[in-house]
Amino acid sequence: MRSVDTGKAANLPMDNGGANKTSGELAQRIRAFINEQVIPNEPLLAKDDDAALTLQSALAAEARAQGLWGLYYPAALGGEVATLSDYLPLAEQEGRSEFGPEIFGGRAALDVRMLSLHGGDTIVERFLQPLAAGKAVSAYGMSEPDSIGSIPATIQLRAQREGDGWRLDGRKWFISRARRADFITVVARTQTEAPPQYTLSMLVVPTDALGFSILQDLDILGRRNGQHELQFDHVRIPQDYLLGELHEGMALMKQRLGLGRTINAAHWVGLAQRCLDLLGERVCSERGQLARLPDKQLIRRLAFLSQQSIVSARAQLQLAAAKLDAGEDSDIEVNMAKIAASHALNQAADSAIQVFGAEGLCDATPLSTIFRYARATRILDGADEVLINTVGRRILEGYLPREEQNSSPVAQTERETAQV
Repeated sequence: MRSVDTGKAANLPMDNGGANKTSGELAQRIRAFINEQVIPNEPLLAKDDDAALTLQSALAAEARAQGLWGLYYPAALGGEVATLSDYLPLAEQEGRSEFGPEIFGGRAALDVRMLSLHGGDTIVERFLQPLAAGKAVSAYGMSEPDSIGSIPATIQLRAQREGDGWRLDGRKWFISRARRADFITVVARTQTEAPPQYTLSMLVVPTDALGFSILQDLDILGRRNGQHELQFDHVRIPQDYLLGELHEGMALMKQRLGLGRTINAAHWVGLAQRCLDLLGERVCSERGQLARLPDKQLIRRLAFLSQQSIVSARAQLQLAAAKLDAGEDSDIEVNMAKIAASHALNQAADSAIQVFGAEGLCDATPLSTIFRYARATRILDGADEVLINTVGRRILEGYLPREEQNSSPVAQTERETAQV
């Protein structure tokens, strides 16, 4: 089993061994695929039923056939780009449809990399290889109904040693893709008499395990969105389904959050750009010109604000990716980029709806669906308030005398509660 380095290496995505095709060429091909095969099928994909899943699987198979699957996977698993910085423009094109990241394997990139870095031989063979080949679906389970999402130290799901394996008991909720998943990487409490940062571990749980069940689907703003509440009732798994080292779950969570927030944010910027494109096309259409929309200052302001937020988010993502690629401390850059991308998507979606008027509120356009998704991004992967508070503290600590930076009362309290 691979060990977890809790220092700089924990921020470093796996090197792709130099594999790299022209990002511009790949981005153009992804964009064409989204425009021609995904966007026309969005109304069907949004139904989230068996037919939608069959269609999504067919589109993913076509993406693999065209060499557009898993572009940010490790080279040994078919990846084509060597760094996160190279992947950003591709991720943006994948994200131009809410369904794109799933179809191109971008949604699984984080799990593929985490299992590659920290999975033992059994995990690699049983879970990683099928996932990378598009033959399995993964999920990640951290949040719980009785814990505080931003404070992992409050996680209640217990994993106890029993014989030659583990027994898990507890619940998780708001877990994406759980109903379709073949396995779920869960964060569980494996000891109590220790500092918070050494009480948690990550384990891989197959969804066909006895005692695992889905309690309910959780709609998001009135729409089925693949979120679920899960029950673990005496679920037993083998000992070697432990990911990384025992009690090092907090370090794995930090690594996962940094890379995951950056990838998701890049997808959100792509969706924001699509909203701006819809806005501009509507304003300059024959109908828009009949209403003299291009001449109205407040319409121009909506376009300006959307463009400004998108450009800002792209720049901040580049800073975050560069630090992650270099294995440097990237918490501030990643969290700022995540907030900037979420803001850009909310700004662009709201502006586009305003230009379309009542038509933007109904299913005649994709904007109502995008708007619901955009609002969720302010909570997904860390609520705005939590990230702003954390970044603000880090910024201000930088102005303290060096000997006080790690001993400030606020910093000490947040380390003790293991807030992320």
